[in-house]
Amino acid sequence: MDLNYLFISLTPSWTSVAMLISYFLYLATVGSILPGKLVPGATLSDGTRLHYRCNGLLSLLLLVLLLGVGSQMNLVSPTAIADRGLELLSTTFIFSVLVTLMLYLVGLNSRAKSSSLKPHVSGNLIHDWWFGIQLNPEFMGIDLKFFFVRAGMMGWLLINLSVLAKCVIEAKLSQSMILYQLFCGLYILDYFFYEEFMTSTWDIIAERLGFMLVFGDLVFIPFTFSIQGWWLLSNNVELTTAAIIANCLVFLIGYSVFRGANKQKHVFKKDPKAPIWGSPPKVIGGKLLASGYWGIARHCNYLGDLLLASSFSLPCGISSVVPYFYPIYLLILLIWRERRDEARCAEKYKDVWAEYRKLVPYRILPYVY
Repeated sequence: MDLNYLFISLTPSWTSVAMLISYFLYLATVGSILPGKLVPGATLSDGTRLHYRCNGLLSLLLLVLLLGVGSQMNLVSPTAIADRGLELLSTTFIFSVLVTLMLYLVGLNSRAKSSSLKPHVSGNLIHDWWFGIQLNPEFMGIDLKFFFVRAGMMGWLLINLSVLAKCVIEAKLSQSMILYQLFCGLYILDYFFYEEFMTSTWDIIAERLGFMLVFGDLVFIPFTFSIQGWWLLSNNVELTTAAIIANCLVFLIGYSVFRGANKQKHVFKKDPKAPIWGSPPKVIGGKLLASGYWGIARHCNYLGDLLLASSFSLPCGISSVVPYFYPIYLLILLIWRERRDEARCAEKYKDVWAEYRKLVPYRILPYVY
């Protein structure tokens, strides 16, 4: 690719800025007014709990409907995102840097004492900017951490749909593209259907909001998780029937493990006596679930996540490593995160965690690792 063309493509325009601002304004508005289940978050160290309005699915479906109607009326172009992909990438990156600098400055000057807003300052500027200072910063009553992850997941689907529209218009639609779009679409819709489960994840309950999370939510998720779609737009891949069946099996197995494990953990946190796979749960030290998927491997949900990520890339064939960026990155990330989880849990649960490790010796992959 010509470097001059790449530079021009990456240069933000007022159009890309307007698109991003309009998107955030839509999410902030409908997130506040549309009906949705009000879900209590985890109890924080000071005994308080945040509450999250889980109306992401309704917000997403309404947005897709509005964009579809707007496209039919020639008010918006269905390929607007695909046509300005690199522009939007750089615009969102710049926004992530600016907003996290603001979060750093606001957190640095905060005198709040609550667990959500109490500043945690290490004195290392880069560390504090990267990992964040406050746990749950807000803007005009909007929980920014929950808002940004919602924006990233919806953005992923919007990019995919725009790429799909471009593919149809250019008469390049293939079985591979259909499979990729189907798997990602189902995964994202499932995410928002079970959006309340997000409130019990480590990112929401324990990670402070800094560049790591904001960049990950707004830039990394939508723009790198959609690499396969961009790649298929320029590369034709013909799959055999056996390859299609195998790809579907990888997706279904991955989904079953991923959703099943996360659901079991979420239900256990809400009701520690709820049955797991039809039997009373086995609990270590009154705190740790050792039944179902959590009795097979300590991070079995990571295995499901990796299988799902692989299913998004397998429709691209094996001629290039580019479409496999997401599963390769995810493998590295989850191994790193698993080590962090192990260290934190060992510190938090002490002997209870040691007992759990003896009962469930495998980390991610049962009987192997």
